[in-house]
Amino acid sequence: MTEAAQRRPGGRSARVRAAVHRAVAELVAAEPAEPLTVPVVAARAGVHPTTVYRRWGSVAQLLADVATSRFSGNVVVPDTGTLDGDLERWMADVATDLADPDVLALMRATIGSGPDGGCACAADRHEQLAAIIGRERARGGAVPDVERAVDMLLGPLYYRAVFSSRPASGDWARGLVAALLADCGARPGGA
Repeated sequence: MTEAAQRRPGGRSARVRAAVHRAVAELVAAEPAEPLTVPVVAARAGVHPTTVYRRWGSVAQLLADVATSRFSGNVVVPDTGTLDGDLERWMADVATDLADPDVLALMRATIGSGPDGGCACAADRHEQLAAIIGRERARGGAVPDVERAVDMLLGPLYYRAVFSSRPASGDWARGLVAALLADCGARPGGA
């Protein structure tokens, strides 16, 4: 039997996944946080721990799955017609998302769960940033290297969200975009 045949898109499998994801989100957002273990998650989700172990294997893999699901597609890639406009709007949306206390709790738990935790929290953001830069490249504009943009935009944004109590303001985010564009020789407004 193929892997696709073993995974059912709906039914019990989808209900279990949704219940376990919801349980993880509730547990990491709880004050004070209950220790996150497979038996605790399973009890909260109303499933047997064996179901969770069989599907995810460990708390780290479970957190990575929840984070990947949570951070995929919830921020729309804008198309304002200019690189600076796209980046400013996108940065504001990402900053707003990262200011949510439940999002921060999930990020911190996932990052702390193992070496792949950070990737689960930021992979979709890398893809979005690459799409914005790729679209500007197709328009013929000067663009930064994607990894340089990640370092100059997402690095400070995620650092401030995870390790600082200072929220990222719109002016602060616009300053990051301006510094990136100056670094790559692009001018605001696509001029």
